[in-house]
Amino acid sequence: MSGKPKLTYFEGRGRMESIRWLLAAAGVEFEETFLKTREQYLKLIKDGYLLFDQVPLVEMDGLKLVQTKAILNYIAGKYNLHGKNLKERAHIDMYVEGTMDLMGMILVYSFSPPEQKEKQLASVLEKATTRYFPVYEKALKQPGQEFLVGNRLSFADVQLLEAILMVEELKADVLAPFPQLQAFKARASNLPAIKKFLQPGSQRKPPPDDAYVATVREVFASE
Repeated sequence: MSGKPKLTYFEGRGRMESIRWLLAAAGVEFEETFLKTREQYLKLIKDGYLLFDQVPLVEMDGLKLVQTKAILNYIAGKYNLHGKNLKERAHIDMYVEGTMDLMGMILVYSFSPPEQKEKQLASVLEKATTRYFPVYEKALKQPGQEFLVGNRLSFADVQLLEAILMVEELKADVLAPFPQLQAFKARASNLPAIKKFLQPGSQRKPPPDDAYVATVREVFASE
């Protein structure tokens, strides 16, 4: 059996994408199994793989890890991306909670009825530019501050870059008022492990399309 982490989820972003990003940033290769049918999902539950009957599922180090935050915290801790002490970790966790809130709104947007999408898009962009991005812009404004916490790459930086790119897919010039975030995006995107993950053919997933949404709905449909 391979020693690589095994990820089980849909063949799309969803709640697994941040996990893919974090493993990639840590330089960790991983394997993926994609859920395509409800039967696959029910078998995972029957076989005791899903503690709360939910995915994502990550198998690594002899563990069957579920719950997105728990998985991310485990990976961040294992690969020294969660700060040098408790105070740094607290700041990292606060920044991460912010980006997760922002990305969660985009996740919901993908599954929204067409008649609601325009209103939800406006809400996402308004909150990104008035509530979330200004916080990160301020954090990076100190002279010589290249990363959010401890001036070294952390879990928070990886998630911030992921969030920036997701919002840019909705509005290409969204970073225009944020020069520090523009510079951060350029720096972080050129870190070797992240640069590799951003190349075509990597395990990074594209924005959700109708086929992805339909598969998720089918797998989670009531019996």
